[in-house]
Amino acid sequence: MKENKKVSNISTMELIPAENLNETQANLIDLAIKATDNAYAPYSNFRVGAAVILADGQTFWANNQENIAYPSGICAERVLLCYTHSNYPKLKPLSIAIVAKKANDTGMATVTPCGLCRQTISEYEMKFDSPIEILMLRADGSVLKAQGIDQLLPYKLEDLNV
Repeated sequence: MKENKKVSNISTMELIPAENLNETQANLIDLAIKATDNAYAPYSNFRVGAAVILADGQTFWANNQENIAYPSGICAERVLLCYTHSNYPKLKPLSIAIVAKKANDTGMATVTPCGLCRQTISEYEMKFDSPIEILMLRADGSVLKAQGIDQLLPYKLEDLNV
């Protein structure tokens, strides 16, 4: 008889009003917003920014980079995580903030990581055996916080023993 195994650790995400963010979280959101200014998004006009804090306290930010040969572009989260891991392979990411806005819009848009980005975050959580806090800015200014990728990516390949 096969043993039952808990497949996923799905739990409720936290909704945080902007004024209740701690200093680190607020700084990451601000850096991610700043990163949207340099996004290369001439096709979708949807600018995404991401910021991360590493275990040693360094912060980095990046943005989406589109390409006319869709889907050759790359999301802000993957640009950021690939850069930081390429240059700081021993430093685990502690928290990542993700924000988005339309190019001609002054307000922000609600965004969550796409499937490829969720899998990339999962890969770094597996490598460092540690969850990454994921902060997703909503259009109303509040922040949706996941305490690790399990809340956004249930039934990961790792969980299914594939």
